[in-house]
Amino acid sequence: MVSVNEAAPHHVRLELLGGFSLAVGDTRVTVPPASERLLAFVAVSCRGAVPRGLIAGSLWPEAPEHCAYANLRSVLARLRGTGRTALEISPSTVRLAAGVSVDFHRCRALAARVLDSHAHAPHHRPRFGAHTVLQLSADLLPGWYEDWTLHEAEAWRQMRTHALERLAADFLGARRHPEAVLAAHAAVRAEPLRESSRLALIRAHLEEGNTSQARREFERYARRLRAETGAGPPDRLRRLLRERG
Repeated sequence: MVSVNEAAPHHVRLELLGGFSLAVGDTRVTVPPASERLLAFVAVSCRGAVPRGLIAGSLWPEAPEHCAYANLRSVLARLRGTGRTALEISPSTVRLAAGVSVDFHRCRALAARVLDSHAHAPHHRPRFGAHTVLQLSADLLPGWYEDWTLHEAEAWRQMRTHALERLAADFLGARRHPEAVLAAHAAVRAEPLRESSRLALIRAHLEEGNTSQARREFERYARRLRAETGAGPPDRLRRLLRERG
């Protein structure tokens, strides 16, 4: 068992993508579920200080105000070891301690760089690759259903889907077909009914010369659309297959 109090703040890693994980160095730290919610909320809300009232009201929205504050005080007390490492706690606010690493912060900044890079000349763009796609392929806190979590998870899904589509287009432009397929697949997994993501995947298969795979993807999309919306596939997907297939 690691003594969290002995760890420096910069050794603390908080992971929110694909599920919650808190680690000190190479050792994972287990905290109660309510403490997980507190750490995740502070990390997702902002990098600055978060008012206690906002935390209490968001984590216990159905409780009377005095009960919500009491719940927050109780959670902070149970975070004695880990909390003193991962959080800076004042009488009115809670914030992440300096040096705590959060995967969501890094990947959100990466998605922004991917999207911003499109505004610059190609020789000014950062070099992205398959590893970039993998970093943008995980949902935020899957299986968490509080309102604040669902809102942030949806915002992240939209942002990373746009970034993945941009990567797929850039990879196709550079004739990096395997990476284009990988990026488009990740976009489709994030938003299975999204037309632009499915179009990117079908186009990537066609550019790679895999016409049969493109047709299977079209048919898979058509079946899912009919099952979930009652509509057929868009005309532009049909035209793409006719023209390129």
